[in-house]
Amino acid sequence: MSTTLLSLFVLISVTPSPQSWPQFRGPTGDGISQATDLPVSWTETQNIAWKVALPGRGRSSPVAADGRLWMTMAMERGVRRMQIGPDDMQVAEHVSPGAVCVRRSDGRLLWHVTLFEIDKPDPVHWLNCWATPTPVVDAGRLYCDFGTFGTACLDAQTGQVVWKRRLPLDHQNGPGSSATLWRDALILIRDGRDAQYVTALDKKTGHELWKTNRPPLSGDRTDMKKSYSTPLVIEEGGSPQMVVPGAQWVASYNPASGREIWRVRHGLGFSLVPRPVFGHGLVYICTGYFVPQLWAIRVDGHGDVTGTHVAWRATRQVPTLSSPIVVDDELYWISDVGIACCVDARTGKLHWQERLGGRCLASPIYAAGRLYFFGEEGKTTVLKAGKQFARLAQNRLEGPLIATPAILGGAIFLRSDAHLFCIEGRSSP
Repeated sequence: MSTTLLSLFVLISVTPSPQSWPQFRGPTGDGISQATDLPVSWTETQNIAWKVALPGRGRSSPVAADGRLWMTMAMERGVRRMQIGPDDMQVAEHVSPGAVCVRRSDGRLLWHVTLFEIDKPDPVHWLNCWATPTPVVDAGRLYCDFGTFGTACLDAQTGQVVWKRRLPLDHQNGPGSSATLWRDALILIRDGRDAQYVTALDKKTGHELWKTNRPPLSGDRTDMKKSYSTPLVIEEGGSPQMVVPGAQWVASYNPASGREIWRVRHGLGFSLVPRPVFGHGLVYICTGYFVPQLWAIRVDGHGDVTGTHVAWRATRQVPTLSSPIVVDDELYWISDVGIACCVDARTGKLHWQERLGGRCLASPIYAAGRLYFFGEEGKTTVLKAGKQFARLAQNRLEGPLIATPAILGGAIFLRSDAHLFCIEGRSSP
């Protein structure tokens, strides 16, 4: 199946466009771009159209439309790193989560707005921050979610606040799930230590449309009940369904009502971060910590289909943080320690496994026959998509790079902790 046809399976309320990147992982939520002229090679001085310093810190992906880009960020005061239990955490005296808007053509900062003021916020993991979930832009509105710290709808042109909500939750390691927009519903995942549910807010008012509790979890350890995945809305048999991985279970819901359609128990996995992807009638999910696996699940079931609808599983070098990607008949992913894998998307048969090097936390993107994998220290490895491993380029920029980049037209917008880069220019394949 071609990449273009594969994209048609995904039912997102935002209309796909080569001139927009409206949510985490793009128009169809799977890292696929229709761009044909992205650069392959770059340095700090080659194929960099512009580079702009960003106020505050954030690890959300950029979103883009109408000649603008938006990101969430947080102004931080009194941040220090400390050990809390088994985790290396960041604590702060005060944080001010907000959003920024820059002009696509030259990176000029158009506005910067603070949305919440929080004294002594809950700690976040050192790989996380207080502005990690990616916003959504649609029809002149920008939807920013900071998990327990608050959710806001803004006028995308001016930054003026339209509405705000707070849905408190104990994330333990900070917020991570990005919001998803479907028709008039802004869908939020709240999988914490203290509660686990999916909810939809009216995108115009912020009022609750529905709320559904997650499948029951076994065990007494609350730290193994949290999760951070972002849902994916697909279409099966002419009807929409929303796939949401979580601790111990992955479940599918009707996005209009929140009614559960099917569920699969994947075991004791928790702290799931990767977003699902869909192709060939299968949804691919990663199972999280402690022993990550990748499961391919048929989506035409009802009820508990653990024993009937799991097509195959993979256990080699499965990521806990970055998302997989489906291109034509192949499925690709990269482990946290930088080992990339390519398998047959229908069967899971391994085609190749290669070390790219360095820790990889951002999710890969695809365009024009090429895969882009992003390393934490600022290295991007470009591969030719296919059953044979073929490296096209390795590129380095000032890191750290944890946010998944965005694509708009012929440019890659890559966000480090301090800067936003516009990578644009002709480059040999």
